[in-house]
Amino acid sequence: MKRILLCGIAYVASVFAAGFVLGVLRTLVLAPLLGELTAVLMELPVILSIAWLGCTRILRRWPLLPPAALGMGATAFLLLMGAEAGLSTLLAGRSLAEHLALYAQLPHLVGLAGQLAFALFPWIQARRSHRPPG
Repeated sequence: MKRILLCGIAYVASVFAAGFVLGVLRTLVLAPLLGELTAVLMELPVILSIAWLGCTRILRRWPLLPPAALGMGATAFLLLMGAEAGLSTLLAGRSLAEHLALYAQLPHLVGLAGQLAFALFPWIQARRSHRPPG
């Protein structure tokens, strides 16, 4: 259990800084020029690539079986969602209800889909690594 939590923390930490920088660029540069949805669609493949690579490095160093890797992804997802809600309330001055209401908008739903993919990457990679021969 401890290894699952540590891997989840390492995973979210490996992606969060890049996500923060990309989010600032998306919000301040891309969204005003191209619209919010286009900006999210441009950012998503970049951050998911970073997440995939970060996940790969973590699971190479601390291999997990698929069920444990699912726990790693769930831990990282919960931490990411908490950090996102915290930044939304602290930096944007939203209430938690206002933050959650953002998920009714398409750009935020697309972002949530990306976050769910981020959460599943450890499980996908662990399954690929632990396939029986044949």
